[in-house]
Amino acid sequence: MVTLLLDQTRLEVVLSPIERASTFHRANLHIEREHITKVQLTDDAWTWMRGVPGPGTYIPGILAAGTWKAAGTTDFVLIRRRRPSVVIDLEGDPQYQRLILTTRHGLALTQALRLDVTEHPEDVVDIASTAPVPTPKRQRPVIRPRPA
Repeated sequence: MVTLLLDQTRLEVVLSPIERASTFHRANLHIEREHITKVQLTDDAWTWMRGVPGPGTYIPGILAAGTWKAAGTTDFVLIRRRRPSVVIDLEGDPQYQRLILTTRHGLALTQALRLDVTEHPEDVVDIASTAPVPTPKRQRPVIRPRPA
């Protein structure tokens, strides 16, 4: 699973050595926050893939990792089996138009992107855990007249 770090200006996707080898990337991904237009959670990331790997690793239903190229688009994909994932749409990024990542911290990412964060990169799980939890308003019971 990738680690997602967030600060005031950018999102960093930290890749493990195995993930670096399978994606053919030497370094972590750095995405400017201003380029993130939409974040969606999904249970089946395979349906979001478009194009062909180049360069990347592809084992159908098990692993898709690397750069995926389609007509006029370039996506970064790191999908493992059928696990919860996050789809991040980008606009204005010089390298990618979309990130598709298998991570159990997708909800924490969406919450952390809404918050003001520090100058130093922090894990999105830690950021989301410090956010205030909204409490639902208690509804009054509905009093219905008895039938006559």
